[in-house]
Amino acid sequence: MRALIGTFALALACGGGHRRFDQHDRDEIAAVLDEQARAWNAGDLAGFMAAYERDDALVFTSQASITRGWQATYDRYVARYGGAGRDQMGELRFEIVDIAPLGDDGVVVLGRWDLRGTDKAGASVFSLGMARRPGGWRIVHDHTSSAATP
Repeated sequence: MRALIGTFALALACGGGHRRFDQHDRDEIAAVLDEQARAWNAGDLAGFMAAYERDDALVFTSQASITRGWQATYDRYVARYGGAGRDQMGELRFEIVDIAPLGDDGVVVLGRWDLRGTDKAGASVFSLGMARRPGGWRIVHDHTSSAATP
């Protein structure tokens, strides 16, 4: 019996059991967005897209349109920002306003974005649906709004 309990405890410690959402998850989610901004600011669109679930079920909404799928979202960014290069993409900053857990393996992230140094500059808010995956937290739904330009 002790061996069975020990094996179960070891399995839980190694990630074999159900994991609750905690501060470590909040830190991981913030790190995903930090890495996303770092990649963008380096002109690395592929690195920026690594935060998104690479799946046809990904949903991206912005500028009154809905895009479905990772590849279509990537293609949309390429069409809008030229695909690569800091000169075309500008400097992006994120501010996380709130991270609201949806159970243990999902969250809604509310935040602000600010893009400068490009003719596509702007600022507004976003909400992200993120899911815990074996490789870490990934964006599965992105609703990004743009502030009206004067």
